[in-house]
Amino acid sequence: MAKQGEFIGSLDAGTTSVRFIIFDKNADIVAQSQLEFPQYYPQPGWHDHDPAEIQSHCDKVIDAAVKQLEEAGWAKESVKVIGVTNQRETTVAWSRKTGKPLCKAIVWTDSRTKNIVAKFQNKLNDVGVEVKPGEFKKGKDGVAAIRDITGLQLSTYFSAIKLRWMIDNYPDVKAAHDSDELLFGTVESWVAYNLLGGVEKNIHISEVTNASRTLLLNFRTLKWESSLLKFFDLRESILPKLVSSSEVYGKIASGALAGVPIGGLVGDQQGALVGNKCLKAGEAKCTYGTGAFLLFCTGDEVVESNHGLLSTVAYQAGPNSKPQYALEGSIAVSGSAVKWLRDSMGFIKEAHEVNTLAAKEKDTGGLYFVTAFSGLLAPYWDSGATGTLIGLSQYTNPSHIARAVLEANAFQTRAIIEAMALDSKSQLKGLMVDGGMTNGDIVMEILAEIGGFNVVRPEMRESTALGSALLAGSAIKLFGWDLSNPETIAQVNTKGNTEFAPQADSAARQKKWEGWQKAVERSRNWDEGVAE
Repeated sequence: MAKQGEFIGSLDAGTTSVRFIIFDKNADIVAQSQLEFPQYYPQPGWHDHDPAEIQSHCDKVIDAAVKQLEEAGWAKESVKVIGVTNQRETTVAWSRKTGKPLCKAIVWTDSRTKNIVAKFQNKLNDVGVEVKPGEFKKGKDGVAAIRDITGLQLSTYFSAIKLRWMIDNYPDVKAAHDSDELLFGTVESWVAYNLLGGVEKNIHISEVTNASRTLLLNFRTLKWESSLLKFFDLRESILPKLVSSSEVYGKIASGALAGVPIGGLVGDQQGALVGNKCLKAGEAKCTYGTGAFLLFCTGDEVVESNHGLLSTVAYQAGPNSKPQYALEGSIAVSGSAVKWLRDSMGFIKEAHEVNTLAAKEKDTGGLYFVTAFSGLLAPYWDSGATGTLIGLSQYTNPSHIARAVLEANAFQTRAIIEAMALDSKSQLKGLMVDGGMTNGDIVMEILAEIGGFNVVRPEMRESTALGSALLAGSAIKLFGWDLSNPETIAQVNTKGNTEFAPQADSAARQKKWEGWQKAVERSRNWDEGVAE
């Protein structure tokens, strides 16, 4: 007889892979499975995913992890609920009639939409955005109005811009929009739609942290904003129903976990905030994956940034709970720079070897690497910036370049934290970290050294997946968890942390920081200054 237990599953649909992890009540991993899926780069600056491939990989990892659970002697009925966490901003368009994708998904890193951004910046200057019936805000006032409604700014990063490009460039998407057969969503919306029964059930939902990244949500009221639908010329009927981060949305329709409820949905970075239990104002985490994302919890107060950061929804612990907010700074290129060293340059054969390569030199030999492969995000917001290696000499070797990649990660983190300190009027005492890049001690040492702050790395670093598991468990009060009362999860993931502290003197740190700022200035506005 198979043993009966109580476990929670988490489906983590990331940028390059999907994984399904089964946790126990202490956040120990009982079973897991992971699969990479194809990445498509049809033109410079373009990055596509196939939504059908994402979903098929999700189904496969769920089945594989459940099989592993059963091989360990547990009944699959031990999984009581699952959560889903996902890459944000990646935009999916599919047919209401068939339930099938109408084109490839445009990934959050994609920068093909620069002209669309320029078009709407011009519209903002010339026409403005309607803030009240018949009242329009133009120019800088229009930028401020959009920021006040959404917490965001016009950028290639966000989903409405990507969706507008799809409608303008893919005839099938335009036809579906015109005939009112288009469904739009971010990845959690697409995955939930399929897991909950697809076209037969037609459960079209979007969770608020993901919706807050679309440029279409009023992040204060947690409602779709009609003035922005009008601004971007989008039908309201394409939008999903809004749901909180923690509630039962329905039951899985088929597969190894058929009948199990889905109780948590959350964008990956907010999931990591919850998974690191940064639930109180002033607590912060940074996840270093393909990109890097630093979130600073501000509680139920919206803190508006004057220093290049975004205000965003951190999570909503239930449909009747107050939303919690965060300041966010994003780095477009983090782990993907290590992948570039591996795949494009051939400096290393496996990603983890970057640590050994970088450790061969005690510094970069005066080299700076601005890893702006698709522009710079917070706090610079320069889509025209380009990747820049500066300070090259005959002395430069692959170890210097590897170390400069890791330092670029740390410099950009420091830039975000300094902006957060100015906005929040408080200093960061320690930074919780997770994600694939944090496995190497040298990465963490460089981060603490350049940042000038303590870095805290938990032993179990699947924080993104854990966050969605906590939200799902809270939805059905499994183990007595209730995210509106953080004390109920006090015993979760309490194994030992490793702390990294800065060692160098502040004068040396400041000199390197000034060198980085000069390098960033050299990289900026490149695309605007070069003729086609």
